[in-house]
Amino acid sequence: MSLRQVTPQEYLADPSKFDAVIDARSPSEFAEDCLPAALNWPVLDDDERRIVGTLYKQVSALEARKIGAAMAGRRIAGHLDAWMADKPREWQPLVYCWRGGQRSGSLAWFLSQIGFRTSQLQGGYKAFRAIVREQLQTLPQRYRFTVMAGRTGSGKTRLLQRLAAHGEQVLDLEELACHRGSILGALPGRPQPAQKRFDTLVWEALQRFDPARTVFVESESARIGALRVPEALLLHMREQGRVVQVDMPDSARVALLLEDYAFFFEDPEAFCRLLDALVELQGRERVSQWQALARSGQWAELFARLMADHYDPLYDRSMRRNFQTLAAAPRLPLIDGGVAALDEAVTAIQELARPD
Repeated sequence: MSLRQVTPQEYLADPSKFDAVIDARSPSEFAEDCLPAALNWPVLDDDERRIVGTLYKQVSALEARKIGAAMAGRRIAGHLDAWMADKPREWQPLVYCWRGGQRSGSLAWFLSQIGFRTSQLQGGYKAFRAIVREQLQTLPQRYRFTVMAGRTGSGKTRLLQRLAAHGEQVLDLEELACHRGSILGALPGRPQPAQKRFDTLVWEALQRFDPARTVFVESESARIGALRVPEALLLHMREQGRVVQVDMPDSARVALLLEDYAFFFEDPEAFCRLLDALVELQGRERVSQWQALARSGQWAELFARLMADHYDPLYDRSMRRNFQTLAAAPRLPLIDGGVAALDEAVTAIQELARPD
């Protein structure tokens, strides 16, 4: 039998010494956030957890534990049947739950009784979450950010992707948030993660970067869809980041938007419902004109008007307010969103991002 307690700091110092990280919480807890690369082996599922919690509050702790123990035993037996057959004696799992209590303790005990060198995370997910929140306050300050500014549709996201393909360090916040950042930015079939999950994904990305090299990032608002960008990261990007202004001709921007938002063409009413959110800012008459263009399939004209009347003025005001060095920022011309133009821009921005 081998069961030991591990602090979150010990785990984070060398995660590779564990062959598996096992989350014993319910599926809904796991979906909200988890440790990196964790597997979900729920000791109680969501319904069972609700039943046990109700018994604990309304009947007694003893009744809750009796019912919960039977449920947990059956769940753990199922996990052992499903996952243990190919595990060698040397297999070393780390098990955690919400606070490092009974759920992870029960699963870890069974695994240790089999003979595996099992560890239980002290303080559980709650302790890990506290470290993530604390480190997000200081991690951004380790890095030199090159911040790509540019109006909607100017190819900033595609440029980030090409920079990553060329081996550069890229923090793609919109990819992590599963959202393009405007009222039209939701990605079909890709719901946004919970705020806790987004925080952890940003923290993981920052942990992987080399402080000696530039990190490329896109200028962002404080929110991407429903998610908040970590405040310390946002402030560091705005106050210390080296800004590069990406310029693309309006006609090429429209062409890029037609590619990126083509999924709306099949459901113009969904697009029109999203535009309703702009009535307070733009007025019913203007929004109705935009909606009429969408319903008649005049997408190029619609995107051109949205750019000129809404997105460009809004973006320009925001950038002037949040980036004091914008006026002196070097400009990076991007002819269009094609690979050839993007690769040419990659070479140029790599040169601009070199330390002075």
